Amino acid sequence: MDPLAGLLEGPRARGAFMIRACFDPPWAVRVEDRAPLTVMLMVRGDAWIVPDSGEPIRLRAGDLAVARGPEPYTCGDDPATAPRAVILPGGRCHHPHGGPLGGRMDLGVRTWGDRPDGAAVMLIGTYLHQGEISGRLLDALPPLLSLTSDVWSCPLTPLLMEEVVRDEPGQVVVLDRLLDLLVIAALRAWFSRPEAAAPAWYRAQADPVVGGVLRRLQDEPARPWTVAALAAEAGVSRAALARRFTELVGEPPMTYLTGWRLALAADRLRDSEDTLEAIARRIGYGSAFALSNAFKRVYGVSPQEHRTRGRATGVGVAR
Repeated sequence: MDPLAGLLEGPRARGAFMIRACFDPPWAVRVEDRAPLTVMLMVRGDAWIVPDSGEPIRLRAGDLAVARGPEPYTCGDDPATAPRAVILPGGRCHHPHGGPLGGRMDLGVRTWGDRPDGAAVMLIGTYLHQGEISGRLLDALPPLLSLTSDVWSCPLTPLLMEEVVRDEPGQVVVLDRLLDLLVIAALRAWFSRPEAAAPAWYRAQADPVVGGVLRRLQDEPARPWTVAALAAEAGVSRAALARRFTELVGEPPMTYLTGWRLALAADRLRDSEDTLEAIARRIGYGSAFALSNAFKRVYGVSPQEHRTRGRATGVGVAR
């Protein structure tokens, strides 16, 4: 498993917020939902996305944008258009000056805006919760990025347009998986761009030595790894591996492994009923006590506190 696949595999959309937004100009919507990640795919017409800080970007048909929360932004037909709705956490929609909009802009199943055949049509998918495994990935993304149709193409668009308006058993799961595929395709295309400034762990996978070590750590976190064992498998000396890994990834191999193991633990605590002992064995700690100590040292709370907070709020501990 390569590092990008490993980081995207664990946290997956669960009941993600997905709609088809349809508008006629002038239109603008203020987004203050504090969601960790939102994907906007322009299907028809064009739109501007204006962050509170940074340059606005223009989307034309076929273009895609990814907004990394929790910073707010405005989406509209023109940067100067005043918002007529504000999206708050949980998908709640209010007037700009307060008070819920109710359902007055609802146009049917997962369709919202002015009219279903509006001049501008955008597919919007929002991850509502941040899993700890995705923290490394989210940290590597700018607050707002875009991919234009001349540098990437999305074969999922027709399927998304068809599925987003369906109301059938299991439809939420279908949309969650389609959103995951869209994000993976988009981020893979983004990281291949020269302007992406891909994170060190992503660039390091191309290295013939460090890339293989990263995949081993990702695939088998429970193994009792040492630098000597990793070096033997990579066919280099311990000193050479430690030096090269640190240069390319930005931290020593064992530090990277600790972070990866604890990220896995944080995700399992939130998404499963596994006991702390079972999680410890699964990720390479000798006991629940050892995992608990390491977890609290890095995250500042006990595993149980993390699990309780995640169940109560839908999010994990901020990294």
